[in-house]
Amino acid sequence: MRAADPARPVDAVDLADIGVAIGIPEPYRTELQDWRERLGDPNAALIVPHVTLLGPTTVRLADLPAIERHLAHIAPPNAPFTIRLQGSGTFRPLSPVVFVALVAGAARCATLAAAVRSGPLDRPLNFAYHPHVTVAHDIAEDGLDRAYEALADYQAQFEVRGFGLYERGADLRWRQLRFYPFGQQGDESEPNGDGGRRAGLGSQE
Repeated sequence: MRAADPARPVDAVDLADIGVAIGIPEPYRTELQDWRERLGDPNAALIVPHVTLLGPTTVRLADLPAIERHLAHIAPPNAPFTIRLQGSGTFRPLSPVVFVALVAGAARCATLAAAVRSGPLDRPLNFAYHPHVTVAHDIAEDGLDRAYEALADYQAQFEVRGFGLYERGADLRWRQLRFYPFGQQGDESEPNGDGGRRAGLGSQE
């Protein structure tokens, strides 16, 4: 996840940059975070490893309750599923990104992403949806080459039991506001920290 709108006024106190994502559980979260730091990615300390469902989106704070109700409605009908990560990929030359690829769970992620991007979060896509876990972005070409080679044999597998709503803070860090578990009825979302606002970096899986 990155800044939703570079042209957004810095004093737009009635706006928020949000995103929706599947957080990567431990020990893989720390492994991938460490890789991103070693590769010199300037976003390493700002972004928790994740699979994006809704990319950075600027919304009005007044619309957040409706967005949270929307997400709470989407999560319960879903059953847990498995994501398997294997090997590296890249979006070059279209975008300077190297990622770890999903070899299982991609179709479920795509279905979830389409559901998230409906109702109050209905947004067009600039590119076709392609679930992945970024490990390097906005670094020199030789660094992207190293990332691609270093993660070529990477493997991880974990169960997905829900997804999170994230907000980009004034310090540019993305933090989870709420976690929406699968298979529960009613508004069973779980806030983080003090009412879910600006809690510590991370997510529940």
